[in-house]
Amino acid sequence: MLARVEGMPVESLEAGRDLMWDGFGSWLDRLEGNLAVNAGFMVGHSALRRVVMGEDAVGHEATPAQIAAMVALLHRSIEEGGMGFSSTASNSHSDHQGNPVPSRWATRDEFIALSAAIGQHAGTSLEFIASASGTFTEDEMNLMADMSVAAQRSLNWNVMVVSSDPTAAAGRENKLSASDVASAKGGRVVGLCLPEPMRMRLCFASGFVLDILPGVSDVIHLPLPERKAALADPAVRASIAAALAQLPPQHSLAAIADYRIIDVSKDELQQYVGRVVADIALEKGVAPIDALLDIVVADDLKTGLEPRFIGTDDESWEERVRLLESDPRVIAGGSDAGAHLDMMKTFACHTGFFAEAVRNRQLMSLERAVQLFTDAPARFYGVRDRGQVAEGWFADLVILDPDTVGPGVVAPRQDLPANGWRLYSEATGIDATIVNGVAIVRDGKVTGDTPGTTLRSGRDTNTVAI
Repeated sequence: MLARVEGMPVESLEAGRDLMWDGFGSWLDRLEGNLAVNAGFMVGHSALRRVVMGEDAVGHEATPAQIAAMVALLHRSIEEGGMGFSSTASNSHSDHQGNPVPSRWATRDEFIALSAAIGQHAGTSLEFIASASGTFTEDEMNLMADMSVAAQRSLNWNVMVVSSDPTAAAGRENKLSASDVASAKGGRVVGLCLPEPMRMRLCFASGFVLDILPGVSDVIHLPLPERKAALADPAVRASIAAALAQLPPQHSLAAIADYRIIDVSKDELQQYVGRVVADIALEKGVAPIDALLDIVVADDLKTGLEPRFIGTDDESWEERVRLLESDPRVIAGGSDAGAHLDMMKTFACHTGFFAEAVRNRQLMSLERAVQLFTDAPARFYGVRDRGQVAEGWFADLVILDPDTVGPGVVAPRQDLPANGWRLYSEATGIDATIVNGVAIVRDGKVTGDTPGTTLRSGRDTNTVAI
């Protein structure tokens, strides 16, 4: 259902699955004793829909009876430890068949009913992803505000990427205004602000994110053999190029000439790794679309592509730090905790911020950065006895070297079940990581200990008034 969105190889899921659970609580119980870190989990809207509606979860609105059944299942899941309710309406979220994921078929009434249920449980919150466009519509702002009001809980949306580009800056102000709309109604809506520029790996084999591009969306959901054939077709390439040309020049995903080849699966294509498509096209005397897709097709669509970074300039860094430090409409976040296994590099955003904003640019003190990444989110979500170094609180600690802490090189690693792969990076400058008083990293090496626990609403969280 969400394997494609999150970059989870289906083969790995099949090989590694453990179905010895029958509900949210028993699933959490299966995790106990197997976690190195502490982890809390929200109840997913698409899962609720799938359980209640079956195949009708995709392509159909829920009946009043089905909404009531989802509300009942949500209540049970929260009572068993769910931290809140999480949903998406983003047009970038489609399943492996190219269909919108179940939550995207929900009506406003369904969103509000499920949000209201959350308000009946202590220590909960809401999460929502609106459209993948650069701005929120008035309807989206009002929906998020009304979800928060119905629950009397904070709602966070994901994710704000900061750039000094004028169009991006206007979009940022638009999205921040969602907080003002909610506040006027008596709710609270807060954006997760990524602490560093967005870095990602795109791939025509998975197609996630690429499928929001005009022209590409027409072929990206075809079965792999047909997709490969279509991307080799000159007529299809011309159609894609024409569609992309209609997008504004600052649209980094549409600027395929600026894409960098970051990894390939075939030895004969290694010569292109690290190079920009525009340079390859110039060398070959072909259009950028042909230079790119010639490599992609020859690599059986497995090529890793990196769009042009945005938000790396001085003005962007200064604005990013200003928002994180002083704007109550955002909190630091967006790492996705390792999700999007084949695409996102945001799991290193905190060490990246320490290295760039704190050490290299000296835009913020280390102490303030640590507080924004630990205590601030713990207080926002009401996590009890964590996020500070205080007597009687849990000993969740990171021992780091301010002079060397930073992100390591991000590269594919083939260590999932069924030989599946993921993006991986090891931080530098981390001497130890301690969870509940037990070291899980010592001298930069994983110890193998699993002292982490599942955080459960009400037991491990307090209700945060809005």
